Amino acid sequence: MKPRIVYDEKVPYVAEVLGDKCELVALPAGEITRESAADADGLIIRTRTRADRNLLEGARCKIVATATIGMDHIDREWCERAGIRVANAPGCNAPAVAQWVFAAIASITDRPESRVLGVVGAGHVGSIVAKWGESMGMKVLVCDPPRARKEGSEGFCDLATIAEKADIITFHTPLTKEGEDATYHLAGERFFNALRRKPYILNAARGPVTDTRAMLDALDNGKIAGVMIDCWEGEPEIDRELLERAIVATPHIAGYSLEGKIRATAMAAREIGKVLLPEDNAETDMSHIARDADGRWINVPQGAADGVTMRSVAESYDIAADTARLKRSPEEFENLRNNYALRHEVK
Repeated sequence: MKPRIVYDEKVPYVAEVLGDKCELVALPAGEITRESAADADGLIIRTRTRADRNLLEGARCKIVATATIGMDHIDREWCERAGIRVANAPGCNAPAVAQWVFAAIASITDRPESRVLGVVGAGHVGSIVAKWGESMGMKVLVCDPPRARKEGSEGFCDLATIAEKADIITFHTPLTKEGEDATYHLAGERFFNALRRKPYILNAARGPVTDTRAMLDALDNGKIAGVMIDCWEGEPEIDRELLERAIVATPHIAGYSLEGKIRATAMAAREIGKVLLPEDNAETDMSHIARDADGRWINVPQGAADGVTMRSVAESYDIAADTARLKRSPEEFENLRNNYALRHEVK
């Protein structure tokens, strides 16, 4: 019998990758329930599905693959105890999020070399943002305490230095609530009070990394020049005052590139194959998953482009149009996100 895979219908190209190897059931995120998952051998989900005991206890599921970088919607400890493998798609949409960051920056300046960029979190996304910023002539400050402890302090600074010296501060951390590197409300009242250069604040990480009330107070008190938000506390029920005041406001779609979605599906399919199709050792070729309107295979690079400029980013992505759509219809947050017209990454 073929393995049965229940997957979020918004994860594209699953049928193209696994259709001849698995029995596939595509469902809206809200319909991936304890009942529908009970007889699944594997799940492919997004952040809108909470994978935990409530969903999976008693199920025959052997693997949960999320077609996202983040995994805070998965109870990994419970899954491990239950013998369920968990996999994500690290770096799949990192170039797209970096594209969003510089499209947002392009909305406030066409002279990036005159700005100091503070990057908080130097994982897949933050590393690309830092690299592109340096290539555009920006002075880049990078804060990532876990990496600094592991790799040495050279090339890293602390958050206090970024608060003191940065003109633009962009967050690219996971969401964690415990431990010395907890990121919940990392940008909170204390952080905003420590700012010295009235910077712009960008959040394309997780909504609760920035404290909405503290950010609004910082705007009121002139501590920050403006905010650019893709990830919101409480989404899809987002704060309307913050929405109104944001320079850039998008419905959690910073990583929504066609190339990123293809990478994510390919990564999820590979992990599904390792667990449920061990006899099938073939690699999933990302360059032969999707075709364009003319029937040509879409080229999907493994990593981010080189030689990116502010102009090439601005020409590749109209971030103002996405902002206008959300500001016009904030009640449509989920619909705008779920039915987003995937853009191409900057080349």
